[in-house]
Amino acid sequence: MLICLTASHKNADFDMLERLSATADSAGPRIRNGHSAVQGAVVVATCNRFEAYLDLDAAEGESPVPAVHEAIRSVGAVAGLEPEELRTTFGFVHGNAVAGHLFSVASGLESVVVGEGEIAGQVRRSLERARAEGTTTPDLERLFQRASQISRRVKNETGIGNEGRSVVRLALELAESRITDWAETRVLLVGTGRFAGASLAALRDRGVTDVQVFSPSGRAAKFAAGHGIEAVTSTTVAAAAASADVIVTCTTAEHHVVDRALLEAGRAGVAAFAAGGSAAAGGAAAAAEPAGAGCPLSLVAEPAEAPVERQLVIDLGLPRNVAPDVVEVHGVELLDLETIRIHAPLEEFGATDAARAIVGGAARAFGEAREEQDLAPAVVALRRHVFDLLDGEIERARTRGDADGRTEEALRHMAGVLLHTPMVRSRELARAGEQQAWIDGIAAIFGVAPEADASARAVPDASDARAGRAAGGRA
Repeated sequence: MLICLTASHKNADFDMLERLSATADSAGPRIRNGHSAVQGAVVVATCNRFEAYLDLDAAEGESPVPAVHEAIRSVGAVAGLEPEELRTTFGFVHGNAVAGHLFSVASGLESVVVGEGEIAGQVRRSLERARAEGTTTPDLERLFQRASQISRRVKNETGIGNEGRSVVRLALELAESRITDWAETRVLLVGTGRFAGASLAALRDRGVTDVQVFSPSGRAAKFAAGHGIEAVTSTTVAAAAASADVIVTCTTAEHHVVDRALLEAGRAGVAAFAAGGSAAAGGAAAAAEPAGAGCPLSLVAEPAEAPVERQLVIDLGLPRNVAPDVVEVHGVELLDLETIRIHAPLEEFGATDAARAIVGGAARAFGEAREEQDLAPAVVALRRHVFDLLDGEIERARTRGDADGRTEEALRHMAGVLLHTPMVRSRELARAGEQQAWIDGIAAIFGVAPEADASARAVPDASDARAGRAAGGRA
């Protein structure tokens, strides 16, 4: 049984999403080991979403509630959140609806910005992480692989995502009213990951040429060399921050990398240097220390610019990269993910409707395939039963002189004809969600029941292969 627990910008506040996302790497194994019914777990965590996809081994008629509650307790334990708070927040999706939900998520239809491009990669990496942690199952593998295929199809066949729509680009669109001329705008980019690359591309699309990059983890030089921009070190980041018209942060650091103290110290140091007071600049440097850095920050080497009076700080990080107190600095405005979410544009209905039609059809097909797989043990049991009887009759015919094999041929043909209708009905009932009716029927007529052994369900034996040959492809 597939189940999804989901918290997103639609049903959870930003603080909760931030805490869930920060601990996502530990959640999968904890969920997997929390209850015996949980066979697998894949966690998808983005800046506006936390979802746990579970594969439960629940017997017919058995309630999944205990396993789900234990999964919620596991998530709460690693995130430092109360289970009751999570139970009242998490959405709950189960059965065939899980495929439709994930396909929709992977295609960007549930994002803050409908059609955003980053989410498909995040879904794919979630599966890769679960593989590394050993928490996937065959059903979860098929689900996530199919989600990636559907997201590509949606992108190729509809207008969704054709303009590179993303949270990054939406943030810059919201910043338009604060920027007089992008070509004259000085930008400090904090971070060197995927979002940093997307941010730099979006900035250049708007004509920005003056970009510096800083990395709290020390990777700025490599990123700068690869993108033709200037790197900023820990000794000059405060000055660069003070001189930038726009600061864009998008790191995975678990502490604030930009705060009031950094901006004020940078402004003081740049102003002092510009006034010829390099000694004062050094004094300001000794007093400045970025949050979480653990060492004094030397402000400037040779600052070439005066501190700006109006600054826009765009925080795309989760957890937050920017401390809320930056707005206490004169002239600083903060645009964070929570604000961006509030101003997300309405869906473009034509392209979105076409995308949802693709997702809906794919989800139905996935559900039908899974339902047929659920009947596989019973189908194998029936075919084995019939062909065991057939083998006995063929052996009896041989002992009575079936030299030319005509009796054997006739018996095999008859077995295939007899099996054809039950096989067709098995698929029809599976697609109608009535697998149990078929299982009960073959039990009542033939006394056949599915084998309990999982290996028998997964790999049909030779008698099943004989059934296919005898039926001549009809079954």
